Amino acid sequence: MASAGGRSVVAGSGYNRRMDLYQGTIRKRDRRAFLPQAIGAETLHRILQAGRMTPSSKNVEPNRFVVVDDAETRQQLAALSPIAGWLADAPVIIAIVQTQEHQFDAGRAAQSMMLAAYNEGIGSCPAHLPEERVAELLGIPGDLFPNRVIGFGAIDPARDRPPRAVARKRLPMEDLVHTNHW
Repeated sequence: MASAGGRSVVAGSGYNRRMDLYQGTIRKRDRRAFLPQAIGAETLHRILQAGRMTPSSKNVEPNRFVVVDDAETRQQLAALSPIAGWLADAPVIIAIVQTQEHQFDAGRAAQSMMLAAYNEGIGSCPAHLPEERVAELLGIPGDLFPNRVIGFGAIDPARDRPPRAVARKRLPMEDLVHTNHW
């Protein structure tokens, strides 16, 4: 990653954007189309580090991560749901597994990793698969709680548009926010 006049440039991605947390949060969107290239070890480490460093309730650090980069295992995960076929094309899938079930902490770690990925020019999208099947497939011990999986990969610029089903404007702030009471 190089810097150009206060903007970070992700090499080879065509992206030139400010690395600003607010902008990243409001501009990041789920991506399900990836280029068939590996994610670099340093980039993957940064994504996992973001998940690891995410605060947790009572600081118990319940989140563990299973990195899946094997093509056959990615195919098997994708086959667990009729709407998860895109996972087979994600160069890396990360499963969030918890030592104690806490949905909020898993969601926080997922969002941290997806924002870190976006910061690196990597797209991502979470998928909810049948937990028991994920546990079987990945050899997760029975006393742990598989939460969700996230597909990660270099964004395919030729397919970098929202699907028609989700290409809509967001609801206005006035429809969502209430002050002091409903």
